[in-house]
Amino acid sequence: MKHIYLNLKRFDVPTEFGGVNRIAPVAEWAEFIVKNTQEELKKYDSSKVEFGMYFPEAHLLNAVKAKTEGSPIKVGCQSVYRADTAVGGNFGAFTTNRPASSMVAAGCETTIIGHCEERNDKAGILAEAGVTDTDAINRLLNQEIKCAIDGGMTVLYCIGEKSEEQEQWQEVLGKQLEIGLKDVDTSKVVIAYEPIWSIGPGKTPAGKEYITKIARFVKEKTGGMDIVYGGGLKQDNAAMLASIDEIDGGLIALTRFQGEIGYYPEEYLEIIRLYIEG
Repeated sequence: MKHIYLNLKRFDVPTEFGGVNRIAPVAEWAEFIVKNTQEELKKYDSSKVEFGMYFPEAHLLNAVKAKTEGSPIKVGCQSVYRADTAVGGNFGAFTTNRPASSMVAAGCETTIIGHCEERNDKAGILAEAGVTDTDAINRLLNQEIKCAIDGGMTVLYCIGEKSEEQEQWQEVLGKQLEIGLKDVDTSKVVIAYEPIWSIGPGKTPAGKEYITKIARFVKEKTGGMDIVYGGGLKQDNAAMLASIDEIDGGLIALTRFQGEIGYYPEEYLEIIRLYIEG
């Protein structure tokens, strides 16, 4: 099974506010994305490839509403809270947070948890409290994963090492897997590997040999769980990633990195074509 995921981050913000959204007004943004991709995605065999799209929370209802019968798109949210509502329990006292139950009620089928940006946010909050133990972050993410699965969603769980952690990559990634997936139904989880040290302007992208090494490590550590490349599936690396047997797909974010940078549906479809069809 191949998995192609799309993390739309905050690509809804218009350029006049410092964002990269040039494709549609904010109120129509999610609908535009779904309507301009789902028909083309229907040509792929849904038993062999799945398509998940992770929207900012404000756009979930419009994204779900825009889906047509037989749409292959699985609408997802960007993480969930580490606690949830329950009959006879907490009825929804979670101001500012996203309980899994609310996301499922909104139509979400999947969620992305542990993305490096989420990990950095949690690390910053913990640092303000004087906590520098990265295992604490993995424990929090483990709670989120369990809530998502208990709510009925599948999970894309992101792992990755920073530049200062590269020499200890086996220990870092090993703990992220061991603690993050503790007592989790891993049949509901796909791993995304983010080489954080190689992501960003001026940095050297991770090469095929390195990605293959990590993918083999993850599969050995997890008993063969599916793993996708989370460092950015793009037009210029699609063929290389498709040639790695141990990689089961990728995570797309920006589709254009020069000029009017941003996410564009037609470029997203071209990346998928290059990865799947060659």
